Amino acid sequence: MTGIDPRRTVPRTDALLRSPLFVEAARRLGRVVVKAAVTDAQHRARSGEIAPDDVAATAAAALEARERSLTTLRPLLNATGVVLHTNLGRAPLSPAAVAAMRTASGYVDVEYDVDIGARSSRGRGTVAALRERVPTAEAGLVLNNGAAALVLATTALGAGREVIVSRGEMVEIGDGFRLPDLIASTGARLREVGTTNRTSLPDYAEAIGPDTGLILKVHPSNFRIEGFTGAASIADLAMLARERGLPLVVDTGSGLLAADPLLPDEPDATSALAAGAAIVTCSGDKLLGGPQAGLVLGGAALVERLRRHPLARALRVDKTTLAALEATLRGGPTVTDHYLHADPAALRARAESLAAALPGHLRARVVPSEGVIGGGGAPGVTLPGWAITLPEGYAAALRRAAPPVIARVESRRCLIDLRCIPPESDNDLAEAICGVAGPD
Repeated sequence: MTGIDPRRTVPRTDALLRSPLFVEAARRLGRVVVKAAVTDAQHRARSGEIAPDDVAATAAAALEARERSLTTLRPLLNATGVVLHTNLGRAPLSPAAVAAMRTASGYVDVEYDVDIGARSSRGRGTVAALRERVPTAEAGLVLNNGAAALVLATTALGAGREVIVSRGEMVEIGDGFRLPDLIASTGARLREVGTTNRTSLPDYAEAIGPDTGLILKVHPSNFRIEGFTGAASIADLAMLARERGLPLVVDTGSGLLAADPLLPDEPDATSALAAGAAIVTCSGDKLLGGPQAGLVLGGAALVERLRRHPLARALRVDKTTLAALEATLRGGPTVTDHYLHADPAALRARAESLAAALPGHLRARVVPSEGVIGGGGAPGVTLPGWAITLPEGYAAALRRAAPPVIARVESRRCLIDLRCIPPESDNDLAEAICGVAGPD
């Protein structure tokens, strides 16, 4: 008696396409793509390359690989100890923000009032959440990044006029973008006052003239000047600005909305407005821990003036950013908060556990490690933690691991700092290191 031809046991196409797994895949990738993966797996089974029972799993694996290839961005493990690593996307989004973006991916009432059936103000829930977190702000506006917020403020309030700023605040924000060039692009004329290390209130007062459009104070968040230094306070500048009938725009930079004892020298939006700033601008994807965004906070009349400026439409954010930002503002401590305030003792315990799981020939040791905030925030502030040391050459090898592990090279050692590694990813980290190291 001859056996049954195994080709006759290959699952039928229609049966496979009706299964929940492939119905869901078709919803994401389209029926044509799913059917092609199924028929390819069937062909491989009929040719004897795979067993008929493996057709569904093979097609599913092909579709999973196809879905991963839809973007060139790859998830990775940040073992640098830099919390807001600009090259790695700055703030990792909280689960609440990710869920909110998923909700907003379809039709949503981003600019529509369902109660009256008419157009409404864009992102009103996000602006309301901002005002709840910054009670000193009468109004708010969300743009696509911090530089955009500053550009809009100087364009709407200072175009064709002079913007007064201290020479010590003429910063470069990264990748060659400099504050003087940014302001010049708005049509405003820059009026520098003071010196690199000291600028006094009289310096500002003497520079004010009939062509002055605004006074600008910029927090030099990505560097520090120490020694013989001096700067006018926001409160003093606010008083001067009111006396001369000018707006004071303060760029706090890093997106700290309220004072944090961990960062005593980092300005925050709440305090800046309370001190008299007319407009405060900052980023949403740094210390706030949200998506890339630029925030404008301040008096209702001035914020409305910025919102009505034609440039505001070109700089506005999409619905998913508004959703993620609102969830970040309302959703409790962010991932960034957890990483900034991580318990050093807990980091040490995790590092010791990981080191013990690694092959002995690595001679992995647990050593103190100083993390930093990154993203141009709080220069000079270090975050005490712990890291695992490996030979220097492992840094390059780990970048090619799956998932890629981005470590820090210091004193000819590869340091694996656990501050920004989620505890649930410790096993993935160990497997990546073991895969590179090989057996003991």
